[in-house]
Amino acid sequence: MNNLQFQNDVNLLLAVMPDKIKSQITHSMMEDVIEIVLDIGRRPEIRHSDGKIDKLDTGEITREDIDSVVSKLPEFTTDNRSGIAGTLHRISAIRNRQGKIVGLTCRVGRVVTGTIACIKDFCLMGKSILFLGRPGVGKTTKLREISRLVADELGKRVVVVDTSNEIAGDGDIPHKAIGSARRMQVRQPEFQKDIMIEAVENHTPEVIVVDEIGTEAEAQAARTIAERGVMLIATAHGNTLENLIKNPTLSDLVGGIQSVTLGDDEAKRRASQKTVLEREKQPTFDIVIEIIDRNTLAVYKNTSEAVDYILRGWPIRPEIRKVQEDAHIADDKKSVTEHIKEIETQLLEKPDDTLKFSFSRKDYVESIKPIKKIYLYAVSRTIVEKAIERLDLNAELTRNIDDADLVIAHKNFAKGGAKILSTANEYRLQVFFVKTNSMAQIQKVLKDALCVEDDYNESIHGYYDDAERALDEAKAAIDKILAGAKNIELNPQNQQIRKLQHALVEQHNLESRSVGEGKDRHLRIVGGNDIDIK
Repeated sequence: MNNLQFQNDVNLLLAVMPDKIKSQITHSMMEDVIEIVLDIGRRPEIRHSDGKIDKLDTGEITREDIDSVVSKLPEFTTDNRSGIAGTLHRISAIRNRQGKIVGLTCRVGRVVTGTIACIKDFCLMGKSILFLGRPGVGKTTKLREISRLVADELGKRVVVVDTSNEIAGDGDIPHKAIGSARRMQVRQPEFQKDIMIEAVENHTPEVIVVDEIGTEAEAQAARTIAERGVMLIATAHGNTLENLIKNPTLSDLVGGIQSVTLGDDEAKRRASQKTVLEREKQPTFDIVIEIIDRNTLAVYKNTSEAVDYILRGWPIRPEIRKVQEDAHIADDKKSVTEHIKEIETQLLEKPDDTLKFSFSRKDYVESIKPIKKIYLYAVSRTIVEKAIERLDLNAELTRNIDDADLVIAHKNFAKGGAKILSTANEYRLQVFFVKTNSMAQIQKVLKDALCVEDDYNESIHGYYDDAERALDEAKAAIDKILAGAKNIELNPQNQQIRKLQHALVEQHNLESRSVGEGKDRHLRIVGGNDIDIK
């Protein structure tokens, strides 16, 4: 939102405030304000995004002050919310036992752009996406921006199902933040499921956007929409995919969970209990994105696979995307070809010494790789810096774990770093351990952490341990078998990892055998007509 538009929206919010409050608030003060709180018998509070709270010197709020504000607002809905036409501001009421309003939370609405830059590639795939995250982390903001992106840049028919006017603001005309997307208002939250179905049946959308799926009926409506081939972008109650799987009301969004009793032989082969949990059906959403904080997102690119892995207890890591870094990178990658063409044109037009240099696509892509920021715990900073320089790694050290992409910790001091490791887990940061502060050990861990190989390697997806690498190899082989390939033999693995691979193969209704002896024992996945292999 440009500064002029923001000032205009702030003016509309201040216009409903009592005069004694308006006189003490300036536009500069409002730049980082999240909400204005008015409670009878207390001084007004201005709450800032950094947690700071200013109490205005206006005296206590009276019932007359509250009534004055309420009289200038549209009627409150059953969820005690109202708004200001043409803005994204939201006013929520607190009532006493007699139903009279005794407090107001006036949330300042803003149009924030660039919040989906790091996941724009997923938004353009045409797949259904579900956002998870705690309240206030920016889920609704992302829905607004995706609505505009898909409607304006892709030219799709987008309908926003707007409960309590959360996404597109109050009034009959939707806010410009959703671009050319259409908006269907939902007066009361309990009618959201009905409007979702009505949108599909009456307005032929290609994309439906809905905020806060929270009931079983809404989850069923979402499945109905997805089964009709409509792309669905939504948010749901829950912080993580694992929490959502355990939520009996909403687990259907990711395929539903059922209890299955295995036979004795099968339970023994899987090395599991006889009763296990498995995914019941295809997920409603193809992609699940956890919003860790406003700038950090954890992406599960294949919901079916992620849910299966979690239920089986297999290791799985989401892909971490960060708004600031990845937004810049995405723009650069998108224009790699253009940059190359520009340079080639320059070379043709000006073949002088200043432009005589070697250039390759590989070098260009290498140059735009993100700089990985590493946080150290009980590991020698000096040795790590030397190792980074010696290996010529695209990495740097940071003293703030909030800025880190990964953590390297000393294994012997792991217990003492419980708080650091807990924070790393909360931010979905990969943690790598060194056994000693030796150059050889640190170089080895750095290579693993940054996927450095002897030959040029474009992979930037991070480290996979042995089990994950083996499962990735098995999944790739399964895809080839399903595409028509015959027998595929995998790399040798130990017994435990082979069990995981067997289970993954069986999950895709295929057959596998362990062949070879000793260290060479490995899986052979059977394809074609060769199911009689011994």
